[in-house]
Amino acid sequence: MFAPSAPRLARDRWVAGLAGALAVGCLAFATAPVVAAPSPNRANVVFIVADDLRTDLGTYGHPEALTPHLDALARRGVRFDRAYCQQAVCNPSRASVLTGQRPDVLRVWDLWTHFRDTLPDAVTLPQHFRAHGYHAVSLGKVFHNQGVRQRPTFPFADPVSWSEPPKFAEGAHWQDWVVPGQPGPPERRGGATQCLDVPDDAYFDGQIATAATRRLRTLRDKGQPFFLAVGFWKPHLPFNAPKRYWDLYDRTQLAPPASTLPPEGAPALAGHHSPELRSYEGIPKEGPLPREQVAELRHGYLAAVTFLDAQVGRVLAALRDLGLEDSTIVVFWSDHGFHLGESALWGKSTNYERDTRVPLIIAAPGHGKAGTSTRALVELVDLFPTLTELCGLPTPIDLAGISLAPVLRQPSLPGKEYAVSQHPRPYFNGQLTVMGYTLRSQEHRYVEWRSVASGEIVAQELYESASSAAEVRNVIDAPLRQSARLRLEAAALRLAPPLRQPAL
Repeated sequence: MFAPSAPRLARDRWVAGLAGALAVGCLAFATAPVVAAPSPNRANVVFIVADDLRTDLGTYGHPEALTPHLDALARRGVRFDRAYCQQAVCNPSRASVLTGQRPDVLRVWDLWTHFRDTLPDAVTLPQHFRAHGYHAVSLGKVFHNQGVRQRPTFPFADPVSWSEPPKFAEGAHWQDWVVPGQPGPPERRGGATQCLDVPDDAYFDGQIATAATRRLRTLRDKGQPFFLAVGFWKPHLPFNAPKRYWDLYDRTQLAPPASTLPPEGAPALAGHHSPELRSYEGIPKEGPLPREQVAELRHGYLAAVTFLDAQVGRVLAALRDLGLEDSTIVVFWSDHGFHLGESALWGKSTNYERDTRVPLIIAAPGHGKAGTSTRALVELVDLFPTLTELCGLPTPIDLAGISLAPVLRQPSLPGKEYAVSQHPRPYFNGQLTVMGYTLRSQEHRYVEWRSVASGEIVAQELYESASSAAEVRNVIDAPLRQSARLRLEAAALRLAPPLRQPAL
């Protein structure tokens, strides 16, 4: 296994110099003429999504993550510290964001169902912008990716949402892999990490960033407001990034998982056996991972995060050098979080804080004070109405979310009373039998597991402080917590009515 050292000098030079290097790389854009900016109500939108990224960013206070470009984006926008996805797995989360509907309305809870199978006439966020004069472009994994064996009725990239065919949207994550001496992807799934001395464009995200920087120039020259969605595939497994990103971290100095035990008193169905990670070569099929492998995986995740950050930086540098920064709203978000050995979990697909909480940064010129943060409770389903309001477009009346524009203007607002997420059991495969709903309040995380057939509650969880560090003991039966329990039960019934039928 690769175990590089990371000299502090190289690390410090990289942090100080990468932004400058990227700027130099984009100087060609600066020589092109700058067209007049659209009116304030016709701002452009650059909609950037990451995959499996938890809040391991410098701007969120992570002590190890090197993310200078996302940190810089936060300094010119508003950082949301309590943003939550609606289901912690790719397809349902992305379908929810891009349609403005919750998973139960879409009836999308797995990796194979397309939202148009159940709501064929749904109007997506980019489709709505396109209908109001925007040129909508998709580069990368924006909706769910079309896997090797996945052939739904509708392509997952949803071509009807875009003004031109989506690009970089097909393939399986394990195909984002370099086979030395062989062009093209591997024929089968390999290991969970890879560290090779290759250029950024050897991996999907480098290619996507290159395409996005070029596309920004043609979109600017087109003279039409645009909606550019850029979907990066990292830091999703496999944890691979060019060697120079691995070298920025000293593995021996990285922290181990905070707690490797499941929450005390949690029902067994709340967790899982980490099947996603265990499908990769070299990972034990059951039981705990060796300490050295845990360290390598956590190292690889951070390397992938910094690699992702560098690609985001390339896009933002092009936006700046093309004279588009002041007329473009930038939204950065992740579809869900991820466990890295905490709570005996690897992967997503739980109703816990590390899986449901996501980074969210909105930089909207003229809306809000740059460099602020908010602790308002918000949901990703709020992005659709937020962008329509910021861009002066009509907002569809049937959306599940609410606009975050008031929070941008006044970050001290509390936001929602609850953020609602959910996840079914079984984990992925098999007939849906139990649905778990979680309510995140300012003080608690409440999880309610219900039988799909009867609607009856089969298990409950309650955690105080509602932070990942506090999710160590289920206090649902504690005598002093019964008033909170009753209040949260009532709220769950109101916000997430029971499903009384099996999955379609």
